[in-house]
Amino acid sequence: MRLIFIRHAEPDYEHDSLTEKGWREAKLLAVRTKSWQVDDFYVSPLGRAQDTASFTLKAHRKTAEVMDWLHEFQGALPDGNGGTRLCWDLMPAVWTAQPELLQPTGWENAPLLQGTNVKAEYDRVTAGLDALLASYGYTRHGGYYTCRETCEKTIVCFCHFGITAVLLSHLWNVSPFAVLHGAFLAPSSVTVLNAEERQPGVAYFRCQTMGDTSHLLMGSEPVSYYASYAEPFQG
Repeated sequence: MRLIFIRHAEPDYEHDSLTEKGWREAKLLAVRTKSWQVDDFYVSPLGRAQDTASFTLKAHRKTAEVMDWLHEFQGALPDGNGGTRLCWDLMPAVWTAQPELLQPTGWENAPLLQGTNVKAEYDRVTAGLDALLASYGYTRHGGYYTCRETCEKTIVCFCHFGITAVLLSHLWNVSPFAVLHGAFLAPSSVTVLNAEERQPGVAYFRCQTMGDTSHLLMGSEPVSYYASYAEPFQG
């Protein structure tokens, strides 16, 4: 089984849609994905993900099923001023000072997370992923998946950076904060995982491509980035 996560193209957050550049990125993405043999498409309920998916869906003459758990990750942390901030928007001096955050298990016990909804949201969205994989014959068993027979299908999920990072952490059995703060997935980037089945009935999702933006390179479109992330290498 092949599982593909695609982040929305450059967003217009104010209108939950895409910028002019984002529309160009989505069109280039559709050119790339047109030759893919995709069995099923899934999409976040948010407009920027659905707008990104629209060109690819048109090229494939298919529709996507909306999955609420593909919504951008909604786990929130206090910002110290009476408000909240995103889980992946912490300064290094803050999250590295709490080593529990990087533990594969027990990360939810970090002082920073006490009294927040982060673990509850994590459990909700990973349960959504596991339910989807179970519908294709892959059942979560501890840190891996069991399957009665190999599934040859390819599914594509149009979603967001934060939720993709969280879902990857679940598939890889690592802390979500390791991925949220250790990786960057550019707008319209493609992340591909294949179910590795070296033992009969046992599967583990191995990443083959993460955050790939080759469709932008081929279309002479610069890679987009936000906030204070390091600028992507354009080579």
